[in-house]
Amino acid sequence: MPDYVLETEDLAVRFGGVRAVDGVAMTLERGQIRGLIGPNGAGKSTVIDAITGRRLASGKVVLRGEDVTGLGVVDRRKRGLSRSFQRTSIFGQMPVRKQVELASYKMAADDPGADANDVLQELSLDSLANVNAADLGYGEQRRLDLALALAGRPTVLLLDEPMAGLSVKESLDLAQHLKALASRRDVSVLLVEHDMAVVFGISDCVTVLELGRVIAAGSPAEVRADPRVREAYLGSAA
Repeated sequence: MPDYVLETEDLAVRFGGVRAVDGVAMTLERGQIRGLIGPNGAGKSTVIDAITGRRLASGKVVLRGEDVTGLGVVDRRKRGLSRSFQRTSIFGQMPVRKQVELASYKMAADDPGADANDVLQELSLDSLANVNAADLGYGEQRRLDLALALAGRPTVLLLDEPMAGLSVKESLDLAQHLKALASRRDVSVLLVEHDMAVVFGISDCVTVLELGRVIAAGSPAEVRADPRVREAYLGSAA
């Protein structure tokens, strides 16, 4: 039986009379990277908001076998559920290492300093530890944002367009960092990303949303070949 670290059942979010997310069921296995794709407005970010407790939702969210549906954002984070946002959440005038230490401390890590060192090395930011975030290049700021999400050793990481605004080379570099750290740190990843080369290059499986509903799920090859996906999103370029 698969070792699910995250499960959603009949997840739904309403905005007035509109169902932005409609009955989404999804699983994430230990150490797995699942891509979550779909056209603009499909509900991808709203799904992440609902899973993390930032959006009022119906349905069920199970984290490592525990029903966390009734828990708030902080309690879900302390149980190992972390996320990043489309816009970086870094502090421009604070040194890189200080930010990661602070994030680690908030997550009650046993040794915030050691945890920060580990995360910075994972993302090749250790040489920039004493640099203020505002003085980093944009690609480095994106890596710092990922480092903040990794602080405290979460078991599940939800990433909302972590490659947004990066060059092709920067995107591929960050994608390889992500693939490697998912394996080394035993963290499971739900990845929302518009760069299909990244999604299909590093994901173990892919879920496709359209108008808040899951229209396909499976291996990258299965999803690429699905006619519903090609019509709704990938097009003839798939």
